[in-house]
Amino acid sequence: MPITSPITLSSIHQEEFARLDYDVMRHAFECQSQLGPLCDEVIYQNDLAARLEAAGLPVRKEFPVTVTHRDFAKTYSLDLVVADAGIYELKTARALAGEHQAQLLNYLFLCGAHHGKLINFGSAMVQSRFVNTSLVQTERRQFDIEMNRWLEPDQTDQAFRESLVGLLKDWGCWLDLALYTEALVHFAGGEGQVVQRVPLSRNGRCLGTQRWQLLNPETAFWITGLTAGTVDYEHHLRALLRLTPLRAIQWVNLARRRIQMATLTK
Repeated sequence: MPITSPITLSSIHQEEFARLDYDVMRHAFECQSQLGPLCDEVIYQNDLAARLEAAGLPVRKEFPVTVTHRDFAKTYSLDLVVADAGIYELKTARALAGEHQAQLLNYLFLCGAHHGKLINFGSAMVQSRFVNTSLVQTERRQFDIEMNRWLEPDQTDQAFRESLVGLLKDWGCWLDLALYTEALVHFAGGEGQVVQRVPLSRNGRCLGTQRWQLLNPETAFWITGLTAGTVDYEHHLRALLRLTPLRAIQWVNLARRRIQMATLTK
C-alpha cells in the first residue's frame, strides 16, 4: 500500500466529530488556562493528551502515516488522534494561517479522513479552526494531464515525467506540494545531485547564485499548485530563466485534478 498507518481511522460524520470536539475543546481551554500561552507545542500536546485520557478518551500522540512509492518513503507524525477518529494539529503561533490549514488537509487526505481541527495555544486565547473535506481517495486519483507544451529533449525529461505520473497514480492529487517535490528529487538522483546553486546575472553582471532543482546541467524543474494566475506566473518564470545559463524549466502545475506540464525555454 502506498499510504500506511498503524490503524485505519474510523469514519465519522460531521455531527459525531462535533460531539467529540466539544469534549476536546473543553480540555484545550482548561489546558491553556492553567499553562498560559508561552509553552512549547510539545507541552500542550502532552498536557492535552493527559487530560483527554483522564476523561476516558483514548489518544494517540505522534500518530505515524507513511507514504511510499518504489524506494521512496516519507513518514508524517500527526500531533493527536482522539478516539481513533479525530485528527488534531496543535500550534503555538501568533495566529492560525493558511499553511496550517493546508498541513491538516494533507493529513486528512493521507488518512482518508474527512474532519479535523487546528488548535492554536500561542495566542492570548485558544484559537481553533475546523478543516473538512468530502474528497475520497478514488476521487483524488482522477486527473487530466495537459502536455501540449511539454518537450522531452533528454532522457532525464522522460524519466521525470514517468516518475510524476507514477506518483499521481499511486498517491492521487491534492497532497502537499513538498511531498511530490521531495519524491521527484529522490527519483532524479537525490538532493546531493539534483539541488544545485546556479549563478544569476543581468547584462553580464553576476548577481549571485540561487538554489535550483536540476534534471540535467541545462534543465531545471519547478513545481507549483496554482489554480489561478498561471499566465503571470509563467511570465515571472521566464524572466527568472533568462537570468541563468540554463536552457529550460520543466514546469509542472498541480492544479488539483488538472495537471499542467510545460517546457519553458528562453
